[in-house]
Amino acid sequence: MSLTTDLDAFDIKILSALAEDGRMSWRDLSDRIGLSLTPTLRRVRRLEADGYVLGYSARLNEERLGSPISVFVSVTLSAQTEEAIRLFEQEIVKAPEVMSCFLMTGGADYMLRVVAPDLAGFHAFLMNSLTRVPGVAHIQSSFALRSVIQRTAPPLR
Repeated sequence: MSLTTDLDAFDIKILSALAEDGRMSWRDLSDRIGLSLTPTLRRVRRLEADGYVLGYSARLNEERLGSPISVFVSVTLSAQTEEAIRLFEQEIVKAPEVMSCFLMTGGADYMLRVVAPDLAGFHAFLMNSLTRVPGVAHIQSSFALRSVIQRTAPPLR
């Protein structure tokens, strides 16, 4: 589906506004995009039903919640079979420290973003979780010094 043919300018405005502030009232949203309330609500419901809006959530402050360290972890499996991939994915979703996990191309099979309270907490995650997942052959970690940008939506045109 092409973004330009499926969505019009009002849809793009709605998606941009919701990505910026998913808690805004429907009235504020309709005022912001320049449509009356009923058509705005109808469009939002359609965007949700069509899968453009996957849900609404709050962005939490990881540092304030005791997990100020972000580590990007490349994981290589000993085999890239369907069973090995299924098993790794089944196990990695159980680790609450893993904020995101992507199946990759290139040198590593997976890229994880892991949060931890400190170096000892990350070490505990490695020893008690990641290294115990069957089929993990190689792990390489890179510590983030600071976040430069974290967007909530891809470019909308």
